[in-house]
Amino acid sequence: MKASTLLVLNDPAAPHLKWLDRLPAGTRIAAGASAEAFRQAAPEADAMLVGAVPRELVEDVFAMAPRLEWVHVMWAGLDSLLFPALAQSQVTLTNGRGVFARSLAEFVIAGMLWFAKDIRRMRRQQRERKWEKFTVEELHGRQLGIIGHGCIGRAVAALATAFGMKVIGVGRRSPREEFDEVISASDFILVSAPLTPETRGLIGEAEFGRMRPGAVLINVGRGPVVQEEALIAALRDGRIRGAVLDVYDEEPLPADHPFWSMENVLLSPHCADNTPTWLDEAMQLFVENFERYVKGEPLKNIVDKEAGY
Repeated sequence: MKASTLLVLNDPAAPHLKWLDRLPAGTRIAAGASAEAFRQAAPEADAMLVGAVPRELVEDVFAMAPRLEWVHVMWAGLDSLLFPALAQSQVTLTNGRGVFARSLAEFVIAGMLWFAKDIRRMRRQQRERKWEKFTVEELHGRQLGIIGHGCIGRAVAALATAFGMKVIGVGRRSPREEFDEVISASDFILVSAPLTPETRGLIGEAEFGRMRPGAVLINVGRGPVVQEEALIAALRDGRIRGAVLDVYDEEPLPADHPFWSMENVLLSPHCADNTPTWLDEAMQLFVENFERYVKGEPLKNIVDKEAGY
């Protein structure tokens, strides 16, 4: 087992860093949220843990650590972190893929039920003290199309199948005709793909034009995968039934953004996976990977830096 020097880019007082106590004895740890905190340890460091810090700090510390072999990022999305020096290096990159899948899958089910059971109408009638029966739908027998075959997509598929839904999905290697089938034949369309040059703007005006009039778009991947102006137009014109959103082009969502006032939009302020336990679960994954690293074993969640995920 090798001795290691670990750089932890995070507030050193963060409670979830208590998991670092479980690292092997002899591990040298330097933690901080400024480049100065790593002046002494960085030249000898071979591993880096990236938490809630700006990309600029990661770039600065990365440049200070010529012996780095491995960088682990606590979250899953890497579109804002893959700066050229890291992407082009031989440093192994891993992420928190899978930690968020269970919670996001539950949010997707909640969003589909919101529309199927017309919960917005229930709340409105409750406020108005109005007793008026109406017809609700089932998820059973409906078709869910999933764009993105990763951990989130698979977790959603498992829950949707338990509801009796028909599930079809496409990934980056799927032929175009399969993608078109997901768009045109699904009652609910889940976007869980990462943001890469290939997926940016993947869902646009043409795709909304092929969707069923009663389709609901759900985006828990990255905002720019869906062309926002095209989505707003489709919602306003009634070309689709609605949208369930956890991610946006701009975050926080501006106060004057049309989504706020749209009755056919259910929005989350990018917190659908913000559970009380996610930080601990992310650290558990890192500790397990660190043990693999010092033993020379294969790491979990290795990122294809060229693909971007």
